[in-house]
Parts: sequence; C-alpha cells; structure tokens
Amino acid sequence: MTEMLHGADRIGGPDGVLDAARVREFVVRSLAGEDLDGRSVCVIVPDATRTCPLPLLLSAVQDALHGRATRVTVLVALGTHAEMSQAHLDVHLGGPYPGFTVLNHVWWKPETFVSLGEIDADRVAELSEGRLKQPVRVALNRAVVEHDVCLVIGPVFPHEVVGFSGGNKYFFPGVGGQEIIDFSHWLGALITSADIIGTRGITPVRALIDQAASMIPSRRLALCLVVRSGTGDLHAASFGSPEAAWAACADVSAQTHVRYLDAPVRRVVSVVPVKYDDMWTGAKGFYKVEPVVADGGQVIVYAPHITRIAAMHPEIEEIGYHCRDYFLKQWDRFSHHHWGVLAHSTHLRGAGTYDPVEGERGRVTVTLATGIPEEVVRAANLDYLDPASVDLDLLAADPGTLVVAQAGEVLYRLR
Repeated sequence: MTEMLHGADRIGGPDGVLDAARVREFVVRSLAGEDLDGRSVCVIVPDATRTCPLPLLLSAVQDALHGRATRVTVLVALGTHAEMSQAHLDVHLGGPYPGFTVLNHVWWKPETFVSLGEIDADRVAELSEGRLKQPVRVALNRAVVEHDVCLVIGPVFPHEVVGFSGGNKYFFPGVGGQEIIDFSHWLGALITSADIIGTRGITPVRALIDQAASMIPSRRLALCLVVRSGTGDLHAASFGSPEAAWAACADVSAQTHVRYLDAPVRRVVSVVPVKYDDMWTGAKGFYKVEPVVADGGQVIVYAPHITRIAAMHPEIEEIGYHCRDYFLKQWDRFSHHHWGVLAHSTHLRGAGTYDPVEGERGRVTVTLATGIPEEVVRAANLDYLDPASVDLDLLAADPGTLVVAQAGEVLYRLR
C-alpha cells in the first residue's frame, strides 16, 4: 500500500524498515506507470559518500526499463568529489547491468557541460531573500539533457547547505557546473550551517536549486529514499517529481535523522566512518553536531584514516578554516576564490565573530584527531590531537562528553 503525500507516492515511514521485495515492487510499479517506452533515460545516483542500497534499486530499475528504454545511462553525481574507480563503482552500484552505460560526472572537464541559461539578478535576490543580487549562469552535465527522461535516485538527509538533501540537489550541485555550485554553497554559508541544517520546507538554497532545475529540458522524475543511517535498510521511498518525492521523504528524514538533547554538552567526539576519505567530506562529522555544543565547548573529529584535507580542493589549505564574518569583513581578500571552498571553510569552522582589532573568535574549538599531519592542521586554523591518544571508551564515560559513532548523517539538535 502506498500513500500520496506532497503529490508523490510513498511507502514506509519513520517507525520501521522496508523489506527488499517491497522496495523492488514499488520501483518496478512506479516506473511501469510512466511513459518511458522508446525513451532514453539518464539515471542520476549518489557517490559512495551517501549511504544508499543502489544494487537493489538499480536492479529494479533495470527490470522496469528492460525492453522499454532505448538507452540508459547511469551518471554518478560527484558534485566536486573525487572520481570513483571502476572497482569502486562495481561495489557501489552492483551489477553488471547489460545495456547500461555508467559514467562519472567528470566536473573538471569543461566539455562535460552544456549551458541552460541564466537566473537574472532580480530573481536571485527574490530567491535568496535579499542576501545576493547578481545573475548566475546555470550549466549542467550534458548527459542529462541528451536523454529524454532523467531519473534521480538518492537519499534524503539533513544537510548543511540546503536544509535537507535529495531531489533536485542531485542536479545542482550533483552534476552541475562550478558557478551554480559556488553560488548555492555560498548562499548557504551566508545563512550559516547551524541555522539552515535540518530546516524543513523550501529554504533559500532549495529555492535556488529548484529554479535551476526548472530550466532542464528533459522530463524529471525522482525516487527519493530515507535510509537508516549506516545501513542499507530503507525507512521509506517515494516516487514522483523531484520536488514532490523529496518533500515526502524529507518529512520522514526529519523524524529518523534528527536526535534531540535536553541541554548542550561540553564536548562531542565525532567518529567519522571510512566512507569519508578526506576532511572535505568527513567534515560532516562536525556539521551534524555543532548545534548541541555549548559555547566555548569542543568538537573532536576522530578519523585516523583521513590523511589529507581535500584532494580535489587544495586551496582550502591555503585559505584555512574561518567563520563567515572573517570572509565577509575582508571580502576583497577572498572574493576571487571559489565560493564553494569558502563555504566549506565556514561550515567546518562553525559560528564565530571577526573584528580587525580583536581578530577571529570561534564559538567552539574544532580539533582534528586524524592522520593529517599536525603542521597542516594547525596551518589551516584548526586544533590538533594525536589520534593514537584518543580513548573512546574513556571519553564516553565522561558525563560532559557525547561520543557519536558513524557520524555524518544524523543531526543532533537541542530541544
């Protein structure tokens, strides 16, 4: 049995998990009801930084499209993450899927993109609630527009830039051009991660992304999912337009992926899983816990397996990590950098203040207990802790410390 919510079909809910047979039947039935005969289909999926049972889902999609679609391309939405190797893709996607072409979104190659036009300055000002007023060009991986139908498949989680991830976010930034990525991320940074993360409804960043997605000429569909964090189990799945399917799953994610505390804690230790292989992605271990740390408190990001800050974005080591106002009050110094990098910097440094005389003061201390060399960590304006000195059991026994296992997907907030 399915429910119709926000204009999308949904199965499941926050209080249980779906068995694989029911998920498969839902996918096949949903696609059977769409006009896909004789159409080409681009299936857009997340990379391995998102927990998602893609082998189950893609095998169901293959069954549903067999003998109907003229061609199927699976496009991995890297955003600006590192390319996935063939061996990694084999595990991540499952398969093989005869007749399917699998592509990484090679965002570093200009020939990958096609221009969809521009969102003008007045519309940007409206969408951003006055925070920005300048035009932004919208570019997209050309594979999307070279297919008749694009099908997004991916999870919904609380997100530091947009509020809740998923839906049209798989187009922008998932397979979008650098300018719209930088623009949307900086808009989120202006709001601040702590204020926007886990926000229900259409945030200014979501509104901007939806506007950009409306410019895509192909027909857009989405299979959105609520994944039990750290597993391949699904709480819920929804199908429909990207806007409707996302909204139906965001309702569930808000209940399953948010933990509430009655009072702030002095220290949080975020144990970052190995799926995050640099601090660019592993920083989610900070985003998701910042709201529950007391003023003057500390977040220890514990990830001995991480050995560098950002393989694909080395400029972050030059800029370092700073609060939003550090950049805004020295904009002439920093505006030429990629705004997405500046946004990432603010997200991991968290809330704080900057004054030309008093300098920068963070609300909390951010300490990396990783394999990144101490001199690199301190040069990036973060505190260092030798990961070999960390005793998780001892820390967990401290009443003023919260140890978060498998950090990065579940958001912690105060009631």
